[in-house]
Amino acid sequence: MNEITIIQAIAIYILPVIFAVTVHEAAHGFVANYYGDKTAKMLGRLTLNPIKHIDPIGTIIVPLLLITMHASFLFGWAKPVPVTARNLKNPRRDLAIISLAGPLSNLLMAIIWAAIAKLALVLPLKSFNQPLYLMGMAGITINFILMLLNLLPLPPLDGSKILNNFLRGKAAIFYDKVEQYGFFILILLLLTGILNFILAPLFSYCFLLIRFIFQI
Repeated sequence: MNEITIIQAIAIYILPVIFAVTVHEAAHGFVANYYGDKTAKMLGRLTLNPIKHIDPIGTIIVPLLLITMHASFLFGWAKPVPVTARNLKNPRRDLAIISLAGPLSNLLMAIIWAAIAKLALVLPLKSFNQPLYLMGMAGITINFILMLLNLLPLPPLDGSKILNNFLRGKAAIFYDKVEQYGFFILILLLLTGILNFILAPLFSYCFLLIRFIFQI
């Protein structure tokens, strides 16, 4: 990011960030609707329209601050899509599947952005090649970060709902109680560098693998 200006960085990252967080939430809504919970649909959240999902702080302010600070770890979030567990036939299992839909949507978007970056290398787009390539790489980056971050088994991240499907008895009760402290634990892990220590190797592997597959 040192090779481009802050304005250029914002222009490159704005679309990947917006789509990464909004499609992630929309995926939860679509899968929840499939399993019988119409809450997102009734609230108008069953859409890919970013305006319906954007959180001013998580989708705009936090990513912008991280970009301007040249942070090594870029992430954001959208307004969570509400899910009413009592509308599901098998709440524990269905919540796990609904939660998994978010990270899987980020994996799919990372692949799409990789294809865009590849097109930027092979098509004669002249002045658009470099910005399109950089946007593609930004899309891969933000989507892999969100995918890996949300797969962490830390409430209220998606990974916690997936893990909770396999917990029973006192373990499940204790895990549910941890959720109220989850956000603070996440911030602590971020500030101490532990989060980066955990995610960096996984991100590097995913990033290098997709670059090898698409030869970008």
